[in-house]
Amino acid sequence: MFFSIIIPLYNRPQEIKELLESLTRQTYRQFEVLVIEDGSVKDAKHIAESFSGQLNIHYYFKPNEGQGFSRNFGFERANGDYFIIFDSDCLIPENYLEVVNHRLQTDYLDAYGGPDDAHESFTDMQKAISYSMTSPFTTGGIRGNKKGIGQFHPRSFNMGVSRQVWEKAGGFIITRLGEDIEYSIRIHTAGFKIGLIPEAKVYHKRRTSYAQFYKQLHFFGRARINIYKFFPNELKLVHFFPAAFTLGVLFTIIANLLGWGIAILGNFILALFSLLIFFHSWYKNKSLKVAFLSVGAAFIQLVAYGLGFMQDFWKRVIFKTS
Repeated sequence: MFFSIIIPLYNRPQEIKELLESLTRQTYRQFEVLVIEDGSVKDAKHIAESFSGQLNIHYYFKPNEGQGFSRNFGFERANGDYFIIFDSDCLIPENYLEVVNHRLQTDYLDAYGGPDDAHESFTDMQKAISYSMTSPFTTGGIRGNKKGIGQFHPRSFNMGVSRQVWEKAGGFIITRLGEDIEYSIRIHTAGFKIGLIPEAKVYHKRRTSYAQFYKQLHFFGRARINIYKFFPNELKLVHFFPAAFTLGVLFTIIANLLGWGIAILGNFILALFSLLIFFHSWYKNKSLKVAFLSVGAAFIQLVAYGLGFMQDFWKRVIFKTS
């Protein structure tokens, strides 16, 4: 099987260099790489071209439209039987394509997704953020998990679709705010088989600071409401959990400031949650510093997502603004 790897890129030349370096080490060699520069000010043309002797690589520059439409741009120019999408901040294990090819040859999927993890070279902050996005004690636990709630929806940091999917279902119809989930639901609706390939993991750098992580997760919370506007039945009770957590944190803070007795219960619950995150992250990452940072990352993940969710729920569902 011949794969077309499609990577949208926006102002991240150093990231694409590390990603392309990881692709040069793939044990399965039947693939091409399409780098779609989405109107970047800091372009990576020279970096992409430097890999021309090691990879079958094609570089394109287009006006800025967002990652969804940049992937469509790549789909239209891809030569492969199967299209694989990566985010530019990923590193790809050397056996990734071999694992995917084996699964597709033995138990074919029209579209798939894979999990993410932290690489040993990541900073402590990146490891903590990665933990919060994959932990069973946060909403990260339902992402990229075959035991997740409802249908499995591949995420675009690590996602593959067959050429047949592209020809029948088309590509992304929104470019941001949950475009990958919308696309996954539409692929399901078209009757295609979608599944998780647990061994097809990538190392996902995500963000390098709490501030960047907050901004990203606030955006994710808003994206969930955007998906609701397309598919109302896809809004599940679990999606309200970060909002409920956020309201609980705010209530506990107010109760402490006003000296209400119920603050004791809120403090106990938040302390218990913090200890759970701390010790689980410590066990998983074998680092006290990462464990401490994971507590902050978990709170930021839930609160930022909750605030973004409530913001757009209030505006777009209650008041029905566009």
